[in-house]
Amino acid sequence: MSNVTAKLARTETRVRVESPLYHANLPALAAERQQGEVVLREKAMLGHLVLRGNAGNELFAKTVEKVLGVALPTQPCGSVETDRVLVQWLAPDEWLIIVEGGREGQLEAQLREQLSGHYAITDVSGGQTVLELSGPKAELVVRKSCPYDVHPSNFPTGKCVGTVFAKSTVLLRRTGAESFELVVRRSFADYLWLWLQDASREYGLVISR
Repeated sequence: MSNVTAKLARTETRVRVESPLYHANLPALAAERQQGEVVLREKAMLGHLVLRGNAGNELFAKTVEKVLGVALPTQPCGSVETDRVLVQWLAPDEWLIIVEGGREGQLEAQLREQLSGHYAITDVSGGQTVLELSGPKAELVVRKSCPYDVHPSNFPTGKCVGTVFAKSTVLLRRTGAESFELVVRRSFADYLWLWLQDASREYGLVISR
């Protein structure tokens, strides 16, 4: 290997990391849009890991609980959350783990170091973002956008479901009496941003940092 080739091989390539909605300049809009009954906030640049494994395997379940600090939710559409991690049920053998941005690499390494047998971990951080809808009219916006029954009797706080939202798909979770989170694929983010602006127009849309 020549000196030039060796130098090129050691050169680090810097990758620009951006939210799927960076072009919308939400921080600037937050200063302008402060009146309304629906509040939109992007929880950008979080760490997203998809974990697959057999929750019925005690060793797998106990190991994951040790690393995450919480037990995997095993009931359909369940979720568990602490101040450090959110785990959402996707399927009987699949979960979405969301952590503070920058922690996903370390968490993945810890899981791979301690798990054994059949499992899979995929870092999907760059392919998703999280939108938070809150306010007294937030549920009405969700109802007009989504065929799933989000009445609190059917969709209590903590429940999450993969569903159609407008003409895209999201992982929808109720986080409170008047608040929801949508995990959105990167390719759908701009479309949903435009949709939510239109769907919230009659109530007034506030952009929050």
